[in-house]
Amino acid sequence: MLKLDLLGRDSTTLARRGRLTTNHGVIETPVFMPVGTVGTVKGILPWQVEDTGARILLGNTYHLYLRPGMEVMGKMGGLHKFMQWPHSILTDSGGYQVFSLSALRKIEEEGVEFRSHLDGSKHRLTPESVVAIQETIGSDIMMVLDECPAPDAPFDYTRRSLQRTTRWAARSLAARKGPGALFGILQGGVVPELRREHAAELTPLDFDGFSIGGLSVGEPTEVMYEICALAAGLLPEHKPRYLMGVGKPA
Repeated sequence: MLKLDLLGRDSTTLARRGRLTTNHGVIETPVFMPVGTVGTVKGILPWQVEDTGARILLGNTYHLYLRPGMEVMGKMGGLHKFMQWPHSILTDSGGYQVFSLSALRKIEEEGVEFRSHLDGSKHRLTPESVVAIQETIGSDIMMVLDECPAPDAPFDYTRRSLQRTTRWAARSLAARKGPGALFGILQGGVVPELRREHAAELTPLDFDGFSIGGLSVGEPTEVMYEICALAAGLLPEHKPRYLMGVGKPA
């Protein structure tokens, strides 16, 4: 279940005030999510995170898949029980790790083949397996598998990449079986034309919400703001939005 109640809008900045309801509670937006990459927010216990007022955490599909692994996660009944967190959890798809571990991966139409940064073992992520992993984790909000091109990637490569991300997105929707919400991810690098092109491909698909990906990956801050503002205006007004990877609230 995922429901967005829009409580306010700013027509100049496109800023929105909302209330997001998931299977594990209500989140007042806008919200900055604490990062619990491998099932813990570093340096602070779950009930201490709760005491800050946080009602949603971010987990990482790639890292949880490698360690502790899906067998352990399944036996524990999902990440909520594993980390003793009663509120909402959003998980990313592993797409950013594909970007950041470029020396250890190979991208193909079927999915991504990579070697673990832990022990060098070989693994494969596909749009279907990424959804299945997140359903085992018990995510309230799941992300599709995508590719995050570098901001200086050639125009033609970025276009081919976003087109593949759209095909992966459609496969991800078809693979969903559980109650978790699923978000599409808008790519297109720092090229406005490609952002518009990808939005036209992606937004007709029946996602519960949309993410803005491919930012805060090395581009100048002013460019990030420019593309973020453009992207926000390309996404459906009645659905939630998630700006990925911007780790500093400022």
